[in-house]
Amino acid sequence: MLLLTPVPASAKIDRLAVVGRHNPSVRSFDPLSPFTVGNGEFAFTADVTGLQSFPEPYQKGIPLSTQSQWGWHSFPNPEGYSLEQTLRFHDAGGRSVAYAAEQAGPAGQWLRADPHRLNLGRIGFRITGPNGSEVTAEDLTEIRQTLELRSGTLFSDFRVQGETVSVETACHPDQDGIAARFRSPLLKSGRLSVAFDFPYGSAAWGGDGADWSSPEKHASEIILQDGRSARIRRVLDADTYFVAIRWGNGGVFSRTGPHSFRLSAPGRKGFSFVCGFSDGRAKRFLPHADQVLEASRKAWEKFWKTGGAVDFSGSRDPRSAELERRMVLSRYLTAVQCAGSMPPQETGLACNSWFGKFHLEMHWWHAAHFAFWGRPDLLEKSLDWYERILPSARRTAEAQGYNGVRWPKMTGPDGRESPSEIGVYLIWQQPHPIYFAELIYRSNPSKSVLEKYRGIVSATADFMASYCRLDSATGKCNLGPPLIPAQEIHPPDSTSNPGFELAYWAWGLRTAQAWRERLGLERKGEWDKVLHGLPGLPVKDGLIQNAETAMTTFADPGQRRDHPSMLGAFGMLPGFDPVHGTGGAAVDTSAMVRTLERVLSYWDWESAWGWDFPLAAMTAARCGRPDLAVKALLMDTPKNRYLVNGHNHQTGRLPLYLPGNGGLLAAVAMMARGWDGAPAIPAPGFPKDGKWKVKVEGLVPMP
Repeated sequence: MLLLTPVPASAKIDRLAVVGRHNPSVRSFDPLSPFTVGNGEFAFTADVTGLQSFPEPYQKGIPLSTQSQWGWHSFPNPEGYSLEQTLRFHDAGGRSVAYAAEQAGPAGQWLRADPHRLNLGRIGFRITGPNGSEVTAEDLTEIRQTLELRSGTLFSDFRVQGETVSVETACHPDQDGIAARFRSPLLKSGRLSVAFDFPYGSAAWGGDGADWSSPEKHASEIILQDGRSARIRRVLDADTYFVAIRWGNGGVFSRTGPHSFRLSAPGRKGFSFVCGFSDGRAKRFLPHADQVLEASRKAWEKFWKTGGAVDFSGSRDPRSAELERRMVLSRYLTAVQCAGSMPPQETGLACNSWFGKFHLEMHWWHAAHFAFWGRPDLLEKSLDWYERILPSARRTAEAQGYNGVRWPKMTGPDGRESPSEIGVYLIWQQPHPIYFAELIYRSNPSKSVLEKYRGIVSATADFMASYCRLDSATGKCNLGPPLIPAQEIHPPDSTSNPGFELAYWAWGLRTAQAWRERLGLERKGEWDKVLHGLPGLPVKDGLIQNAETAMTTFADPGQRRDHPSMLGAFGMLPGFDPVHGTGGAAVDTSAMVRTLERVLSYWDWESAWGWDFPLAAMTAARCGRPDLAVKALLMDTPKNRYLVNGHNHQTGRLPLYLPGNGGLLAAVAMMARGWDGAPAIPAPGFPKDGKWKVKVEGLVPMP
């Protein structure tokens, strides 16, 4: 049940004022800070013109793209590549178990890249000079662009050769499309028009998800056109989608190339259009641009006024303003990029990474925070997808000789595992669906929730129990080998009992048993057998280790890199709890504090990733060290950098990283509202040095 820690009431938060303090803006082309409008299912990333007029400056930063949850493409497979061609066999306690680990061969490469998320199209201004030549990005001056968070509207103003252009851009909250409303003298003279261009699918690992060099491989057909609208059918191999465009009075629409179209409005001072995208299954009336802009305003104001809120404005700590900026922008970005009907890719709907596929171990970091911020509905939207792929996950478990369902790591809409030398050995995504279901139940402790998710919870726990292997000599139920823990530097055939995974196994199985008891069912004996047989966290010289087979005491620099995942056992998770029958040993808080201090001082943080900083912050909060929580959350290191647009930058190859944004929101919620059993004081995870004033509304304690 939900354990609410009582805290004193605080003054009401002026939510729109908090949001308005952090409207991001640019005054020039910033390759790392294009702005995105979207609704969780669809997103459109724009340049300084409010459309995608000049993509070149962004190619080496965050590329401009138009993406959706449903928009995927696959190349033909004449060779008949299958997952069976990528299998590698490992010994698992005397059994030979197959893993799809051969990623380098032709089958592995094809299966990794297919399906891939598709850039649905580029929509941009075409602006010409008096002599008819096209202007370039360098011709734009007096750029002023602001993303108004309270309305989800992008306001863009600039000059071209002395003439002004003003643009408003927004995404419809319930339909996959954008509206743009703009004014300029260039429109009347015919020097400004809107271009619509459509690409083929790309096999590139990252980028904008588009191949602009293969016009012969796809088709763009106008299937309907009248004086105010047009409908285009797009065909890429076996995949089809539709583009609908609606415009105001005076518009002229024409084809300019095999996959290019132009919309102009000569003689007018102002103009607007709406462009919607669809897989063809849903036929909706395309609204006017004014209706889209108004719908966006209403939806975003409702978003900001519901759920949780935090206000740091009364704080005197100089770091508080930056933390509030990151918090507000992360709430916007995760609502746009991570609140859809499937788990998001690590770069959301902004651009591609790992071919547009999503990583299920990251789903917690993308979306668990929605429940902590009082918006469990945004988390629940993606949980039905687990139900859809149950048959595939069950086949994977069965093929490996396990019960229940084994969830994939890197996958697309169909839930098929992608071959990988690392990913297929990860296991820490397995308990996630139990955690998500528990969060939904805590928000609505009803039998209907228990019944809705009982199948997923039970099948997940069945796999977790059968995956553990009994050591007859010690009586312990061990994890692995083969496995690779969350710290992905360990070899699969010689790694066992990683601490974080042990803690998550215990928490997940205990929670699954609680679900049975809530439903009036008996506890499962095989689950309890594993719970009581799990070994304790691996410890050496008073420090908690990342794995039982990696007892380094931080002496080896090679072990102090990647994810310090041992911290998650008492941070993201509440730790072992023998009082409730999990077996193992309770977390030694003093040992975890020593480990945390050592990690903060000696870890190679440049090799870490964006979610590792909130991971450390949550551990510090549970350990009663709010000073270290703030230090970890705002650590000054390259992969903890948050750009003008709020994105968590990692590397040139991975210019944005939404697990960092979601992790920051989870940590802020936990530090501001607390966790089950937290001290009954306001903002228990923030220092009590008089410099932090934290107003809180609508947040929910973390488990």
